[in-house]
Amino acid sequence: MPLDSAKGRRSRRRPTRMKGPQSLYAAVDLGTNNCRLLIAEPRGASFRVVDSHSQIARLGEGLNSTGRLSDASIARAMDALSKIRAKLKKRGVGRVRCIATEACRKAENGPEFIKRVQDETGLSFKIIGPKEEIRLAVVGCHNLIDKDAESVVVIDVGGGSTELAFVDAKLALADGMKGMLRRAPIKSWTSLPLGVVTLSEAFSHIENEDEAYQAMRAYAEEVIRTWSGQPAASEVMSAGKAHLIGTSGTVTCLAALHMELDMYRRDKVDGTWLARNEADIAIKKLREAGPEGRAKMPTIGPERAGLMLSGCAIIDAAWSLFPADRLRVADRGLREGLLLSMMHGPRKSRRRSGRRKRAKVADNAG
Repeated sequence: MPLDSAKGRRSRRRPTRMKGPQSLYAAVDLGTNNCRLLIAEPRGASFRVVDSHSQIARLGEGLNSTGRLSDASIARAMDALSKIRAKLKKRGVGRVRCIATEACRKAENGPEFIKRVQDETGLSFKIIGPKEEIRLAVVGCHNLIDKDAESVVVIDVGGGSTELAFVDAKLALADGMKGMLRRAPIKSWTSLPLGVVTLSEAFSHIENEDEAYQAMRAYAEEVIRTWSGQPAASEVMSAGKAHLIGTSGTVTCLAALHMELDMYRRDKVDGTWLARNEADIAIKKLREAGPEGRAKMPTIGPERAGLMLSGCAIIDAAWSLFPADRLRVADRGLREGLLLSMMHGPRKSRRRSGRRKRAKVADNAG
């Protein structure tokens, strides 16, 4: 409570809780293809988004063949992170958590790159494992679970990998968000070496797009079948007691294309339902449009055009193995899970020096 010097006692005036910089939280997700930021302030059991940034950096480009992050990909990522750092500084964000996923997990020079990021931007990144990645994605999508579902399969298609989680929907709904943060009711999960970047590069030698798509789809189905949880999840889906949740740029772009939006609208796309036949029609449009046609689509654009077919091949293969009638579209996931964990997750009792330094050290709470 501030000191009222005129009266020589503590004043009862308090600052508005949501206006100070320490009330702002930020999550930074450095993936194989995208670099994303979300800044938010707590609102009840959820949060209100204050600012965001998303930039395609293609950090994992060429990683499969060299085992290293290239100079060009590092330069693109540093550019994206510099812009994110500027936003954090402008907003005066009090708590920041930065995580890196598949590209930095896999690259020989991943740790070296993370150190460079900290030295040049002050952002401290933690390279998280796939189990933590899928847990955060499930937490981020928790309120998209249909109340009548017994189970859900969450599909998180990334640039370098795809994570799948078979979730007990009844338990998730019963426990609520707090319960999800304590222990997400994931029956089975996997991280597969399928991503929009890696899959596209692996089949780039096939010049005919139709042949390349069929080859990617067949390969994706083969890889998904290696998941030990696939038979049980497929059985529940076939019985009509479950639905899919798709969290990726591929899924949101498919939904936007189906809705015939003139420009991408998160408020229209996030949380909407996409039926299997609707997805099939959208995928057909993308395939028939060709590279130039996809680049001109208002909700695709030139940056995503080259990776849409590989993403569609993964979704198409997954949907064939998990035959749900509908998929819930999620323009949320990892970053939202990070924010919820920071704001509402169990706190660790520990002392930290420099905790109030703005946008410098990743806040690992939750």
